[in-house]
Amino acid sequence: MSDTYRISVTVNGQRHEREVEPRLLLSDFLRHELGLTGTHVGCEHGVCGACTVLFDGEPARSCILLAVQADGHAITTVEGLSPGPEQLHPLQEAFWECHGLQCGFCTPGFLMTLVPFLEENPDPSETEIRQAISGNLCRCTGYQHIVDAVKLAAERQASRSAGPTPTPGRAA
Repeated sequence: MSDTYRISVTVNGQRHEREVEPRLLLSDFLRHELGLTGTHVGCEHGVCGACTVLFDGEPARSCILLAVQADGHAITTVEGLSPGPEQLHPLQEAFWECHGLQCGFCTPGFLMTLVPFLEENPDPSETEIRQAISGNLCRCTGYQHIVDAVKLAAERQASRSAGPTPTPGRAA
């Protein structure tokens, strides 16, 4: 029986191959093997949401997944959200503008939960937003600023999707 397993996982669009111990958590693999420390570890029981990543596009708690389970899969971490080194993802911008973060510990988990939520639900109600974030814990914000940030990001996405509004009196 082998003490390690060879895995190949695509993280933020880049393929990584590593020998890992069978009990290595995905969160520890991301943080310690790949140096992606944006994935935070809070409760280590899958309850707080701080470790949320996208696993094949779906939110997943990396503290309750093993690295070997990610073999052959695509993982996106918070570091993979922004389009470039000097740019923020639109949801990150909205969090910043609406003060949706304070200490920032929970923020990556919220972002990774909300990106696919907004893709599936581009015009969410406040109730739907609160339900979507109900699995993520924050000790600082009181959640209202997070809800406001999600609403702002959704509004901006809708206006980008609609394209420019024709000026009255001009041909479109």
